[in-house]
Amino acid sequence: MTKAASVWNVFQDWRANRANPKGRLVMICFRIMHLLRQSTVTFILFLPLFVTYRILVEWVLCIELPWKTRIGPGFRIDHGQSLVINDHTVFGAGCSVRSCTTIGNKRLPDGSASGSPRFGDRVEVGSNAVIIGPIIIGDDALIGAGAVVVKDVPANHLALGNPARVTPRAAPLA
Repeated sequence: MTKAASVWNVFQDWRANRANPKGRLVMICFRIMHLLRQSTVTFILFLPLFVTYRILVEWVLCIELPWKTRIGPGFRIDHGQSLVINDHTVFGAGCSVRSCTTIGNKRLPDGSASGSPRFGDRVEVGSNAVIIGPIIIGDDALIGAGAVVVKDVPANHLALGNPARVTPRAAPLA
């Protein structure tokens, strides 16, 4: 990756968060930290910056978005508050997450942690949703507000309720 491509990579979520300065700030900080953490040397050199990221994003802005998380371009944070995303979660391109959402793993009976969710492209997650476990959320899926999702959601489907019931969308997204 060229230096110019790396700089552009930092702003890949700018348009997706155009009406949301907080979302823009969080995603630029996230992209910079994600870029710097690729090497042990840069991680050590920029350790104070990583600590500042944790304090600013997690403690001040209340968004737990670890720099190790893999997120595709065009990620949108709507009303980012009380957002918790596990560092092993993977998002595709054009995904959107709303406030008070928890995405991560679950504790297994033997005390170990399960895998984390993997999201396809253009997935929308409503506020207060809980998505946990080694599940796959397909492209163009919609997770409703307050849904508790612990099973796979196929592409072009809705997951609504607690526990989430999965139904086809009326019309697939273009």
